[in-house]
Amino acid sequence: MPVRVALVLSRLRLPAMIAFFGLLLSDHWLRVLPGGLLGWLIVIGVLLLLVRAGTVRRDPVAVRPPVTGRWLVLNSPASRVPSHGIQAYGQTYAIDLVYDPAEGARPTHAWWPLARRPDEFPAFGQPVYAPADAIVARVHDRERDHLSRTSPLGILYLFTVELFRELFGPNRVVGNHVILKLGDGAYAMLAHLRRHSIRVQAGQAVTAGEQLAECGNSGNSTEPHLHFQLMDRASVAIAAGIPFQLVDGDGEHVEVPKNGRRLVTTASDDLAGARS
Repeated sequence: MPVRVALVLSRLRLPAMIAFFGLLLSDHWLRVLPGGLLGWLIVIGVLLLLVRAGTVRRDPVAVRPPVTGRWLVLNSPASRVPSHGIQAYGQTYAIDLVYDPAEGARPTHAWWPLARRPDEFPAFGQPVYAPADAIVARVHDRERDHLSRTSPLGILYLFTVELFRELFGPNRVVGNHVILKLGDGAYAMLAHLRRHSIRVQAGQAVTAGEQLAECGNSGNSTEPHLHFQLMDRASVAIAAGIPFQLVDGDGEHVEVPKNGRRLVTTASDDLAGARS
């Protein structure tokens, strides 16, 4: 599965880049202190931020599914924590949802074509909904929807070229996104949204089930899908992940599906169930 493979590879991407550029700085550019000490202090500081991103422990927050229909669950916190193999960017309990309306409806991993247009995937353009009553904290809607990375060479491209997205900050990594303030110190992020599809703005109040945007393929994404997570602050760069639980329209708790299972929701945004 390309989404899963790419995110496994990405576990070492950010720490490796930090170490590489730290060495570069300490050896060549920042010899203002003996032995390039300033460069190493920068490296240590950033690494400490990454370690801090896994320190929050609290009870799960109840939220409704941010999508409707039949979605394949990948990188689920029900299968492992941290779900994406890394604590950074508040991803500890994140989940990826890939729209899979029927068997064979979605292009799969293959050697050819090397890449596909995002509109060839059924997830592209699917509505994305608010998981709870909230206030919009942040909106970013400037990243393009790029071609898929659903071939081995496409994944190699993702790993070798798009890793430089890290150098330009979290917006380039998570792509177009909406961050919601849920209250009680919890924030929700819905990421990889379709460019220019976001319907809300910062400071706006939204209700559970209200459409926020459309699913896209922006940022560090192998194919159109929705990345959903809860975290302890609006700044993705230093956020720590918060666990969540899914509830239906009546507030009844339903288990978060494990990797490879499907989340099925009704048109009214009530959770119908999860199945293999």
